[in-house]
Amino acid sequence: MSQPIELGGKRAARVTAAERARDQAASALVARRSELRASTVTLFFEVLTAQERLRLAQDSVGLAQTATKAAANRVAAGKVSPLEETRARVAEAGVRVELLQAEGTLRSARQQLAALWGNPAPRFTQVDGAVDQLPTLASAQDVEGRLFAAPVLRQARLEVERREALSSLEKAKRIPDITVSLGAKRVPASTDTESASSRRNQVVVGLSVPLPIFDTNRGNLAEALSREEKARDDLAAAELQLGVDVAQATERLRSARATVETLQRDALPGAETAYKAATKGFELGKFSFLEALDAQRTLFQVRNQYLVALADAHRAAGELDRLLGTEGDDNLHATPVVR
Repeated sequence: MSQPIELGGKRAARVTAAERARDQAASALVARRSELRASTVTLFFEVLTAQERLRLAQDSVGLAQTATKAAANRVAAGKVSPLEETRARVAEAGVRVELLQAEGTLRSARQQLAALWGNPAPRFTQVDGAVDQLPTLASAQDVEGRLFAAPVLRQARLEVERREALSSLEKAKRIPDITVSLGAKRVPASTDTESASSRRNQVVVGLSVPLPIFDTNRGNLAEALSREEKARDDLAAAELQLGVDVAQATERLRSARATVETLQRDALPGAETAYKAATKGFELGKFSFLEALDAQRTLFQVRNQYLVALADAHRAAGELDRLLGTEGDDNLHATPVVR
């Protein structure tokens, strides 16, 4: 029987490397959970925004039908030419096409959301949430604090530590291990009958030490050190890339929030007032159909821009959650309900 005795800290280096690999697996699990959560929140708001776009398209069809009816009444009364009614019907047909597109967008968004929990086809009819509620913009101090604990940086730091442990292991392998052996040896029996039994078996104790004259583990050590240096470079690159990605996502969120607030404060009220005035004036014969149609298109465009900006804001917030990592529910931008 023989028992090798490792010298130079080989066992400690192997244990450290194994622990860092275990920590990497745990960190990867946390990162995947954060990514999945961010994707779920983003797709939830995609569905919510698609529902609002569908409602807007349905309202647009209703308004277009009203405009077409008003134009037909004026044509019947002889106040305008039949060309006005034709234009109204063409505009109504265009709005109906937008309604079909909105329905397709909603179906696609629902399928993507349902696929996150393994359903090939969505089993819910709608989601409930405050689509008008903008995601909060974190302060620079908060973002800076979350940057250090970001999943990608934690993974990179653990990889550096694991490579350091592997390099220490390769360094320790240059120190030879000793092997202690213990056994029994059977020897020929003596002719002397009185001492034959005592000399038939002998205990053997041995100690062996290899001499690494031709194998100094230089190549493996050089490889380990190179991989360690690469891990450090990868960490530096990850820090730079994460900083750029977070800055871009933050800027997109800030820009989307500014756009939404501007549309809420100025564009939407003005477009709604202009449309109501143009519609009423068209019914009374004070405005032409083209003026009413232009006011209607302006209102629809502003509403669509508003929904697009809201979707961009929620996508940027979800991207920040994915980059910076989040495990709790304190950063949800609305109360998601799937029905």
